[in-house]
Amino acid sequence: MARSMTGFATREGSFEDWTWTWDIRAVNGRGLDVKLRLPDWLPGLDRAVRARIAKAAKRGNISVALRLNRAFGSGQSVNAEALDAALRALSDLTLRADQAGVQLSPPNALDLLNFRGISETAPLSDEALSSLQAALLVDLDAALPAFVESREREGAATAAGLTEALDQVAGHLATARRLAKARRDTQASRLKTATAQILEAAGEGAPDPQRIAQELALLFVKADVAEELDRLDTHVSSACEILNADASMGRKLDFLMQEFNREANTLCSKSADAALTQVGLDLKVLIDQMREQVQNLE
Repeated sequence: MARSMTGFATREGSFEDWTWTWDIRAVNGRGLDVKLRLPDWLPGLDRAVRARIAKAAKRGNISVALRLNRAFGSGQSVNAEALDAALRALSDLTLRADQAGVQLSPPNALDLLNFRGISETAPLSDEALSSLQAALLVDLDAALPAFVESREREGAATAAGLTEALDQVAGHLATARRLAKARRDTQASRLKTATAQILEAAGEGAPDPQRIAQELALLFVKADVAEELDRLDTHVSSACEILNADASMGRKLDFLMQEFNREANTLCSKSADAALTQVGLDLKVLIDQMREQVQNLE
């Protein structure tokens, strides 16, 4: 199944006096690059999250953020010395403001508790840390399927667009084959006419007519586009097989698009026919569109 490299999922959870939100976002990337924003006081969480992301995705720049909050007052105590220092500072500040004719709003208890050093949180025991981390990972495991589904949903839409474009490429190739066959049908008469014109222009000093015909025939062979059309047909078949395979396909299709473009360029340079050149240009437009779509596949 085709899978996009872009995706998103979020999940909220709670455990005892903790609440949290997992946020997973992904965009295009050459490989797998995982960036984490996690509390650094949860030992081993980083490693566990990276292992889970590596199983869920093969490519993409993926950001995982955890917003973790504890119920106010839970496990907290007041540092009396810090509180006394803050109150003295507030008293001095209020006095100076009065002297300057400035009216200050009095702080409430919550304002004081938010001062650095006043509110202290007791460290969690190893058992509490382990239980919290286990609960967090359970919720992450529940969020990852939604993340993968979002990538698969977008990937399916991209694959459908690519399949439609490949059908158009196949139609252009059929037109190119008809034009190339019509051109070959006139090559024999062109060869005879060109040979006669060269001999007439050269007069008595004309070279061997057979040699001239061989050289002109070689030019026509070099201008033949059958090989390029055959390779483009093969590329269309290969792309369809890759899209239908249950495997990571972005890199393979990206390489294949380069081959598509190379053959289309050669077709345009060898066509020597306005209609055939136009087909080649139409192919190049389609190929560029497909390359943009392929860049988003895992």
